[in-house]
Amino acid sequence: MTALGRTLGRLFGRSQEPAETPVRVSATDAALAFLDEIRADHGPVLFHQSGGCCDGSAPMCYPQGEYILGDQDVKLGEIGGAPVYISASQFDLWAHTQLIIDVVAGGGGMFSLDSGRGRRFLTRSRVFEPAELRALETVQPAI
Repeated sequence: MTALGRTLGRLFGRSQEPAETPVRVSATDAALAFLDEIRADHGPVLFHQSGGCCDGSAPMCYPQGEYILGDQDVKLGEIGGAPVYISASQFDLWAHTQLIIDVVAGGGGMFSLDSGRGRRFLTRSRVFEPAELRALETVQPAI
């Protein structure tokens, strides 16, 4: 980073380089509270970001051990201790974004544990800043 970039970052409250490697997936407080409710009923869970078939692009929540991960599933990270996966082909399309798991009113995916609760998980996203993308280049996702 240039001296000018550091100075402008301090003046305007934005750094050109991230302090640490950004996370690929995060969750809102509401999603974490909803996740706790689901775990109280079902025990440990995992998420798989849907690729857009029957349930659109919803994050699907399954009991750990009952969902079989594929050889090409990529672990994005964890939210509230629950691992979050996405298929490698979807990862390639979303690699430039941070996925943010949220909760909204509505019905969940037909096989997802949020179904029938009057609320459902929803994936929001934001595009990584250029400095964040550079930091992520050195981190290979787990397959």
